[in-house]
Amino acid sequence: MERKQLERLLTGDDEASPAALAALRGGASYVVWDGTASADSLAKIYGRRLRHTVRKSIDTTGLDRAVQLLARHGQPVRLGQIRAVDGSWVFMLFLSQDGSELLACTGVRQPSSEL
Repeated sequence: MERKQLERLLTGDDEASPAALAALRGGASYVVWDGTASADSLAKIYGRRLRHTVRKSIDTTGLDRAVQLLARHGQPVRLGQIRAVDGSWVFMLFLSQDGSELLACTGVRQPSSEL
């Protein structure tokens, strides 16, 4: 997927998409993988991640919303990822099967590597 196409998909009014778009425009690396996964499986996986991040007080954006949307989606989902240039945030993108629509976006702050 071309960077400009991905930028067009990240124009939502949710809390995570603008941050992911800013990271992408700031030179972040990204990937959109071939193939799909079950929305139900992803809802369960990311539901566990949500509980983990809450327990560990890890900053997230849009994770609870993504879990809810995936649980209701019922169709295969294509995955993508954006990694901020400084490595501070990783955003997961949940796309429609053909990659033409952003279903949900979530970000997780990464632990600092400073000692």
